[in-house]
Amino acid sequence: MKPGIDIIFENENFVAINKPAGLLTVPDREQKEISLKQLLKEKYGNIFVVHRLDRDTSGVIIFAKNESTHKYLSQLFEGREVQKFYLGLVNGSLPNKVGTIEAAIAEHSVVKGKMVVHRKGKNSITDYEVLEEFGLYSWIKFQIHTGRTHQIRVHMLHMGTPIVCDDMYGDGKPVLLSSFKKKFNLSIKEEEERPILNRLALHSYQLIFKDADGIEMVLTAEPPKDLRALLNQLRKWKK
Repeated sequence: MKPGIDIIFENENFVAINKPAGLLTVPDREQKEISLKQLLKEKYGNIFVVHRLDRDTSGVIIFAKNESTHKYLSQLFEGREVQKFYLGLVNGSLPNKVGTIEAAIAEHSVVKGKMVVHRKGKNSITDYEVLEEFGLYSWIKFQIHTGRTHQIRVHMLHMGTPIVCDDMYGDGKPVLLSSFKKKFNLSIKEEEERPILNRLALHSYQLIFKDADGIEMVLTAEPPKDLRALLNQLRKWKK
């Protein structure tokens, strides 16, 4: 069954989608899985990739409908003229509630597809603000000023607070209600506890830029149901 396309905004030049977690932005080499690009191609015919989100990252992403808009938007991203905001749940807590992480990122020397903080890497800048703290976890707003692969995930690992459920840069463990709810009891019908979240807890929240006509675009995707449900439980059982 193909996933539905949640359109945030569209005009004759581009379309902004609220991408669900678990969906590839573009086809992988094996092309065994459906991708967002394929779904949009079926709907619009020609479609152009402007930027990408990791498979398990949800949220706002833009595709161009024509070559001229593709060129324009790509130049905005490359020129750092797009404000990019993310929301994420991390393990633990950060010592400073507002800060900037400036740590160069390079490809891992052995593990293909993995990135590391390395002095010889590319300049990478992430601003963060802690919105809520829950003891075991912290809910954070990020603004990335560079677009390195896995940037937020690498920077959070560097700070000792990896993104929750990150199987590459963290322990990958799902979030169980029993981990923070006192007096948790499994229902009679269930043999084992079902995770309240078992995917990367990172969400592309907002993109702000000026279109080719100089009009400011503010494209926002609220966190999906799974993240909202987890946050509600954390708030409920916060000490």
